[in-house]
Amino acid sequence: MTTTHDTTTRLATIRSTEMQLMHEELARAQMSARLGEAQSRQRGHRLAKAQRLSRKAERAAAKARLAIARSL
Repeated sequence: MTTTHDTTTRLATIRSTEMQLMHEELARAQMSARLGEAQSRQRGHRLAKAQRLSRKAERAAAKARLAIARSL
């Protein structure tokens, strides 16, 4: 036979476990969101760097064309 105290203790344990699981789920969701933000920033940095390098290459090509044109 279960007593009221046993039932109350069991319910408190279940609620405590549920709360712990909720906190863990929230922490996982937050970490996932942070990871997504970091990956997005990294893609942005890579894109910006690629654009800078592309402009630099375009300038170098234009400079080379100008040098060739001057030498003719």
